[in-house]
Amino acid sequence: MIEQKIKAVIRDVPNFPKEGIVFKDITPIMMDSILSNDVLNYLVDLYKDKGFTKIAGIESRGFLFGYPLAMRLGLPFVLIRKKGKLPYNKISYSYDLEYGSATIEVHTDAITAEDHVLIHDDLLATGGSASAAAELVLQCGGKVAGFNFLVGLTFLNGNEKLEKYTNNIVNLARY
Repeated sequence: MIEQKIKAVIRDVPNFPKEGIVFKDITPIMMDSILSNDVLNYLVDLYKDKGFTKIAGIESRGFLFGYPLAMRLGLPFVLIRKKGKLPYNKISYSYDLEYGSATIEVHTDAITAEDHVLIHDDLLATGGSASAAAELVLQCGGKVAGFNFLVGLTFLNGNEKLEKYTNNIVNLARY
């Protein structure tokens, strides 16, 4: 099962990025090409023929599997980036993180009213980044059709924050 494979390699890094946080490091997945392909194949099987029109990845770890997934599904990939990183016309959304605040942006022409968007990121904690990405999708006129995360920290209740957008929320590995 994919959850056990992911959990077998996730590395806990205590006190990162600040004191008291145990960071779930996904970089060991990237060091294992077989596991990386297993994760991608699992995602393709999970999401093929689900009616998504675009996949959006949240900078930067949401790009790692989000873009290859979009390519394998034959869908456009939307970059949701930190403020100041996108070159064209954009809209912004500011939000609080579990350890600070941030602003993310998307190009104004990346999502249309016809789009059903799957939002992908590496980790769901409190849901701040994913909620902000969902708000950008909505501001562009699109529909949030699902969320996908490699890791979900269920004790932080991020799923609850995202349920106002959709009940289609998948965490491949849960802690």
